[in-house]
Amino acid sequence: MNLVRTAMLLAFMTALFMFVGFLIGGRAGMMIAFVIAAGMNFFSYWNSDRMVLSAYHAQEVDERNAPEFFRIVRDLAHNAGLPMPKVYLYDSPQPNAFATGRNPDNAAVAASTGLLGALSPEEVAGVMAHELAHIQNRDTLTMTITATLAGAISMLGNFAFFFGGNRENNNNNPLGFVGVLVAMIVAPLAAMLVQMAISRTREYSADRRGAEICGNPLWLASALGKIARGAAHVPNADAERNPATAHMFIINPLSGERMDNLFSTHPNTENRIAALHDMAQAGMNVSTSPARAANPSRKSRSVPDTGLGRGGSQPPKGPWS
Repeated sequence: MNLVRTAMLLAFMTALFMFVGFLIGGRAGMMIAFVIAAGMNFFSYWNSDRMVLSAYHAQEVDERNAPEFFRIVRDLAHNAGLPMPKVYLYDSPQPNAFATGRNPDNAAVAASTGLLGALSPEEVAGVMAHELAHIQNRDTLTMTITATLAGAISMLGNFAFFFGGNRENNNNNPLGFVGVLVAMIVAPLAAMLVQMAISRTREYSADRRGAEICGNPLWLASALGKIARGAAHVPNADAERNPATAHMFIINPLSGERMDNLFSTHPNTENRIAALHDMAQAGMNVSTSPARAANPSRKSRSVPDTGLGRGGSQPPKGPWS
């Protein structure tokens, strides 16, 4: 059902984009809009992962400089039947993580130094299983396309603001000034709502599949609570500078957005935790020992020395610990 809903929302987004082009310039405007969208999607398809990782100054790690974290991801990928993604760490005291890449063969997962410092290995396994679920479900590509279309619709809205008053454009516009207003205000707002709806839909699916990959829904449930409390108290400066990437994170990294409504990029965290507890109570194996697939260890919760920012030292514990 979630897959069908996502497909319908993407189809609506595409139709909305074409409609805005039609409102601005008639048939010619619709064709120009189509060409622009195709170009933007082509660029984002091949370059979105590098752009996002660069925005957060993420550094690739391996078994030498982040052995425990790397092994957790490797074993979870094996458990999910996925190719091994590239593994990154970025320097931020806010506990959070995201996945990116156009397909499972060209994917990457990234976690903050704050995440490894605040969570137990079991909770880290739950988080990374969630991110691998996004890769397996190809959500990273879906959200890239959605964000690109939403950005293109907003761009067309700005175009309508500057050129909508032109008499020649109004002659091509079947709705006249009303069409310009729709292109300027209604269409970008609708695109934003659809983008957020798709993001919320995919988060629930990734929670469910991630719990299956790591073997224990309660690990992810516990991690979500800690990450949400951390995100509420610790700002992420890079995310604030790049708000269009907020939907990629397991918990919204921006300040002031926690409601489960039309204007939130993520479902309410308490609802997600409740769904995971329901999944555990429904009969899924929820062994209290570390899952054999992920094999996390409780020996150390320190952040590996990867040369990031503060020398890889563990960030101070906050009220979410």
